[in-house]
Amino acid sequence: MAEKKTEVKAQKILMDDVAGIEKLGQSGTQYYFDGPSTEILEVFPNRTPDRDYVVSYYTDEYTARCPKTGQPDYGEILIEYVPDKWCIETKSLKLYIFAFRDVGIFMETATNKILDDLVAVSKPKWMRVTAKFKPRGGIIIEVVTEYGKKPV
Repeated sequence: MAEKKTEVKAQKILMDDVAGIEKLGQSGTQYYFDGPSTEILEVFPNRTPDRDYVVSYYTDEYTARCPKTGQPDYGEILIEYVPDKWCIETKSLKLYIFAFRDVGIFMETATNKILDDLVAVSKPKWMRVTAKFKPRGGIIIEVVTEYGKKPV
């Protein structure tokens, strides 16, 4: 019986468009000490905009300052979103969150600013930002803010 040869075709590796990504892969990272802005954030095209899926980012390294006392506020930030045409590039998000470090801002204001800025640059189908701050005077503050309706 003759052996049947099977033809193996090499699969083409899909590469994402990184044309607008500047912060990722830098040999020297630039940190932003004058505060967070949408200019820090970068996005890349969503390869599957017709499929609804949730992307989650979490950090426990959020720091800002109380606008009245200057004392540091520490917190955890959870960002969840369903992308439309754009996805948020992670290193730029890290630099954006880091930029709050020396800013005098109330926790409620910071959480809503994060949502507003991320929505402005990524235009998601849905997004939620949950911020849970370390206790101040024995009180834990958690702020949840949301954009749109979750499709999944």
